[in-house]
Amino acid sequence: MPIVTTKEMFKKAYEGGYAIGAFNVNNMETIQGLITAASELHAPIILQASAIARVYAGNTYLRKLAEAAAHDHPEIPIALHLDHGADFEVCRQFVEEGYTSVMIDASSRPFEENIEETAKVVEYAHAHGVVVEAELGSLAGIEDEVASENSSYTKPEQVEEFVSKTGCDSLAIAIGTSHGAFKFKPGTKPQLRFDILEEVAKRLPGFPIVLHGASSVPQEFVKMVNEYGGNVPGAMGVPEEQLRRAASMAVCKINIDSDIRLAMTGEIRKHLAEHPENFDYRKYLGVARDAVTDMVKHKMIDVLGCDGKA
Repeated sequence: MPIVTTKEMFKKAYEGGYAIGAFNVNNMETIQGLITAASELHAPIILQASAIARVYAGNTYLRKLAEAAAHDHPEIPIALHLDHGADFEVCRQFVEEGYTSVMIDASSRPFEENIEETAKVVEYAHAHGVVVEAELGSLAGIEDEVASENSSYTKPEQVEEFVSKTGCDSLAIAIGTSHGAFKFKPGTKPQLRFDILEEVAKRLPGFPIVLHGASSVPQEFVKMVNEYGGNVPGAMGVPEEQLRRAASMAVCKINIDSDIRLAMTGEIRKHLAEHPENFDYRKYLGVARDAVTDMVKHKMIDVLGCDGKA
């Protein structure tokens, strides 16, 4: 099966009350771990790359790795998505380079400018058979090139006008998630704004909603990283039960990144500490790859609910 767009994925997810996992990729081992999980569970999956991932790995490598995954696993639908495209030019490049989905993130701009830039990307992408994700509202935190100290909840009264004027295919909204591994302060009670999600869903019936910054930051991996020489105290994520609730509503795509990074880093640190004689990178990268598979299988079954939905 060739790499596909997210259009049919989202339609099935909305109707089925589950979400598709979107995972940022930077290297071969991450992609292999992700695809192994999706294949074993017969689940659809979205591989996504940021502009920084493109600089790190090179677009040809990332695209060819995704194509290799699709070639070796025709039994599952795989989409290739640009995460947080900053402007029209970035999105245009990814469309030209063979991505099947792009995100234009003009959420930091005034409402009318966001509409204008998004509509421009939509017109170009649709002409090339590519779908477009947009964002309304903004998330705080740091992840790759996305950095903001401030967050603003999505205003439900704006979503109908925004979608109508831009023609976007899915919409990322801000309901309390944030980028990175430090989403909430220790001692606080993490809580997503389901009232905003419910109101958006009422105003956009059947329309796919996306959650960014939705890693759960499993504490066993935070502990593992710190125990073996890391320094990530106070890292906290979104409770998985809240993400599962969102996935059963209008949310069709959930971005998960920090969990993967923590699992890989923790297992590599542990392996090298326990096997100081090892200098064969295949061994510790293999352990990291297996950690990705285990993590993603758990997410697909218990959080996203997308297992068996390919």
